[in-house]
Amino acid sequence: MSRPRKVHIKSFGCQMNVYDSHRMADTLAPAGYTETAKADDADLVILNTCHIREKAAEKVYSEIGRIRVMKEEAASDGRQLLIAVAGCVAQAEGQEIIRRARGVDLVVGSQNYHHLPDLIARAAGGEKVVDTEFPVEDKFEALAAPAPAAIAKRGITSFVTVQEGCDKFCTFCVVPYTRGAEVSRPAAQIVAEVERLAESGVRELTLIGQNVNAYHGAGPDGAPWTLATLLRRIAEVHGILRLRYTTSHPHDMGDDLIAAHGDLPALMPYVHLPVQSGSDRVLAMMNRKHTRRHYLEFIARLRAARSDLALTSDFIVGFPGETEADFRDTMGLVEEVGFAGAYSFVYSSRPGTPAADMKEQVPAEVKLERLHRLQALITGQQRMFNESFVGRTLDVLLEKPGTRPGQLAGRSPYLQTVHVMASPALIGSMVKVTVTEIGTNTLFGVMDPSFTSPLESGISAAARPRAGRGECIAPPQVAFGVTIHPLRGSDIQGA
Repeated sequence: MSRPRKVHIKSFGCQMNVYDSHRMADTLAPAGYTETAKADDADLVILNTCHIREKAAEKVYSEIGRIRVMKEEAASDGRQLLIAVAGCVAQAEGQEIIRRARGVDLVVGSQNYHHLPDLIARAAGGEKVVDTEFPVEDKFEALAAPAPAAIAKRGITSFVTVQEGCDKFCTFCVVPYTRGAEVSRPAAQIVAEVERLAESGVRELTLIGQNVNAYHGAGPDGAPWTLATLLRRIAEVHGILRLRYTTSHPHDMGDDLIAAHGDLPALMPYVHLPVQSGSDRVLAMMNRKHTRRHYLEFIARLRAARSDLALTSDFIVGFPGETEADFRDTMGLVEEVGFAGAYSFVYSSRPGTPAADMKEQVPAEVKLERLHRLQALITGQQRMFNESFVGRTLDVLLEKPGTRPGQLAGRSPYLQTVHVMASPALIGSMVKVTVTEIGTNTLFGVMDPSFTSPLESGISAAARPRAGRGECIAPPQVAFGVTIHPLRGSDIQGA
């Protein structure tokens, strides 16, 4: 009897890569591959890569070197281990990866992983395979649907890609070149995927896209739907308790999406809206297509729609030509808005982008000094935000076992991890938790003693009533064969 083939997928970067990694595993399952969390136990290792920053790309080459040693050890034991590079580094560098890293057998772009079974067969035959051309066909139509057991193993939260690509062409960003033009999936295709997820126990969904609020997929009658329309339809799917979306661009924050935050109960009171800079001069150089005033107006309208809404953002520090006055504008915007958190980075030059050729590159020491000042301000705001919940009662969706015996971990409506003592039978339940103390990034609390488990009361998980508003569950570091290495930021938009 032949040994079952195993695949290990290591995902770097954004939420979309997490989703893509799962779909790669689903596509390979009919070809006889099962997932493994150990690279040295695999017959195929796929590195699903991110190209947003230089260090992210260099990390991939370091990882290839480590796996190449495993490949050589497997060969000495008479076993073939294939190495594949997928995602945005693969899309951007293509044949160069084969030239630079001779242990790699296959390079597949971000739009081509539905071709994986055929590409792997060619690589297994000794061919060095590169497939990075943007295909004509819809890859989502060709992908195998995940098995119910695979969905259940991944937990009660899930990402669903609804839109890919970007037409904004921010001068610092590689996404238009690695992911292509904006494309939206048909609404019916998305709803069918959501229904499969809900039937297998998923309770919270995060709709994702490089510019997710630019969604314009065809509705049932062929007319385009907005993201708000799609959210309202998905909220009707039985079993889905919470919805969120990421990452958004201020330019596409439409009136109906803002209104949905006020009247769609399943939609979380938490919005990630990257601004990048508080200086109009820098925003113009970035080609962001919005001004400081426009951004503040969107914030005001969102808060008018829902007063308890919290905001996070992305910031780039030290963009070419940024002056101290420009940076002070950014600090002033942060003070004016008051964020629940934010991701901030020093500018990282990406080859092929307009900003890479701009004059007046800011010295590294100046960028780092400004970054430290900005992060100190943001950290203080985040700490105050978390402290405001002590003594308050929140809806918490319990997700998985906690770090201590008898403890479960869940998420608040605002993305905070919440630890509470509770039975494992309550995983997947929405419970009331009163916050008693806070850690650095965690809330601790006690569950409402009057809560009755749906299992104890004879109500099946699928029949639980809708409740509460939701948030995104951050991906676990290892998820059943898919190892996830998130960057410190949303990165879907190319922050």
